[in-house]
Amino acid sequence: MKKLLGILFILTVYINSLSAQDKLVDRIIANVGNAHILQSDLELEYTQYLAQGNKPDDNIKCYILQQLLTQKLLAQQAVIDSIEVSESEVDDQLNFRIRSMVQRAGGKERLEEFLNRSILQHKEELRPAVAEQMKGNKMQQQIVSNIDVTPEEVKRYFNSLNNDSLPYFNTEIEYAQLVINPVLTKEEKDVFRNKAESYRQQVINGSDFGTIARLYSEDGSAPYGGELGFTTRENWVKEFSAQAFRLKKGEISPVFETQFGFHFLQVLERRGEEVNVRHVLIKKQATIESLNRAKTKIDSISDLVKNNKLNFNQASSIYSDDQNTKYAGGVVSNMENRNTLIPMDQLDDVEVFNAIDPLKEGEISKPILYTDKRVGEKSYRIYYLKSRIAPHKANLDQDFAKIKEAARQDKVNRTLSEWFETRRETTFISINPEFSSCEELKIWTKTSKQLAGK
Repeated sequence: MKKLLGILFILTVYINSLSAQDKLVDRIIANVGNAHILQSDLELEYTQYLAQGNKPDDNIKCYILQQLLTQKLLAQQAVIDSIEVSESEVDDQLNFRIRSMVQRAGGKERLEEFLNRSILQHKEELRPAVAEQMKGNKMQQQIVSNIDVTPEEVKRYFNSLNNDSLPYFNTEIEYAQLVINPVLTKEEKDVFRNKAESYRQQVINGSDFGTIARLYSEDGSAPYGGELGFTTRENWVKEFSAQAFRLKKGEISPVFETQFGFHFLQVLERRGEEVNVRHVLIKKQATIESLNRAKTKIDSISDLVKNNKLNFNQASSIYSDDQNTKYAGGVVSNMENRNTLIPMDQLDDVEVFNAIDPLKEGEISKPILYTDKRVGEKSYRIYYLKSRIAPHKANLDQDFAKIKEAARQDKVNRTLSEWFETRRETTFISINPEFSSCEELKIWTKTSKQLAGK
């Protein structure tokens, strides 16, 4: 109940802010070249900040204005460099933001009631700012896209660090996995296919599609009545795209299968190469029999590895069902930096930790039944411990990849700082005096000579 009241309070603040903007006479609070930043621009970003669950804080407006100044500077250069964003890219970002707001509000109707306008109207109000922000992001990516560091630069960066401030790394491991998913027979699949078909028949017989999706769909789009928003063919698996782009507006597909389960969908609207659909998904669930078959298979693979008929990496490449690691011989990478060294304290899945922790280098675990906590899917897995590095202070021999990334990021930051300083000195910038107390903004109105003499 407290959580609901908190959400309602945030949304009330958000809507009251929007209403106030409608009544106030807008004004310019900053200029960047030939572009203006309006009070309403700042207030819109601030209300977005509140809508994300943050507490009211007027001081954050200094930071927001700094971000808007940065965005304007980047966007102006993007125009010069002919950098564009497509309508579909902007739509995807807008749809993501709106879905988040709908979720917080507890439904589309409730959000529209709070906004006192349709979601479509609100999306169009946000569109110019979102498009400009995306152009600025692309411009920033272009500035730093080719930055890399040589081994000599990595060494210089490391040697420049204070020895007392070097990070201390906990135990790290390099490991691989082999995953066997349960495979359903046709008869086992038919249980879920028939379930989806029964819901489809309810829609055919007059039940509201959106209501059926909210009640029964097992997809993340269920709270939105199954609606997925406008997107292109490439953003869906081929079986889903084939149905979505074959049907006419208003038509309902037959039940069809994808890797995610059994679906049926309805086309809501077409727009050029994009289509907006809503769907119902019934996921396939592992049966006891299918799990027993998977266990028998992984036991036989484990025996091949133990008897030196195959090494673990070969076995994973041939037999594993995990597409993310299969083609790397089962080796697991850190999703953020693609590093294969994983801190043990980042193994937040107890099942994985318990399987790997007792292993010595070169050993494989017993097969375990693993449950993916995010989606509830079960599989059998075995793990191979390739290496284990004891806790230590950062050094070039053991941590070169991490230090290289830190050195590269330092170079990226310096490159961006130099780029912004050059542009600030050659671009007319003015900021309303009422923001003179903002420390974050003082650099925007100083020349390099003033900064050097500070």
